[in-house]
Amino acid sequence: MGGRHAIPSRAGKLYGEIAKFGLVGASGFVVNLAVFNLIRGVTDLQPVRAGVVATAVAIMTNYLGLRYFTYRDRDQEDRHSRRRELTLFLFFSAVGLVIENGVLYLATYGLGWEGALANNISKFFGIGIATLFRFWSYRTWVFRTADSRPEPVPSGHSFAAADA
Repeated sequence: MGGRHAIPSRAGKLYGEIAKFGLVGASGFVVNLAVFNLIRGVTDLQPVRAGVVATAVAIMTNYLGLRYFTYRDRDQEDRHSRRRELTLFLFFSAVGLVIENGVLYLATYGLGWEGALANNISKFFGIGIATLFRFWSYRTWVFRTADSRPEPVPSGHSFAAADA
């Protein structure tokens, strides 16, 4: 009955999700680069350390945007689920932080690209690579839809009995 419209509907939802993720990501990108350049301009902090601080600030703002804008329809009902969501978000964000600032590290210390412009270009590419990873990991593991979560096994039932 709805088979003909199922594919465009799913594609439309994915495009909407990508657009919302992109808006949150764009604001996080601005926060990240603004904090990075502010720290570099007013302190003597090294580029990678400033990058880590800036990324951490952006991660905090991105969580709020993703939870309450992009994935608000995937709201968790209980505190255990919200704690799990936040733990996974922080874990995958930390991996993204390493990817993002790893690019900055390699460019600065591996290739010797120093200076404000080189740092910003490296930061830009690192954010781009990390964003692809974050989109995949957040939608796959953190902000899953209710129908993608495993069904709980009713008490008194076993898998062996279900197979019989």
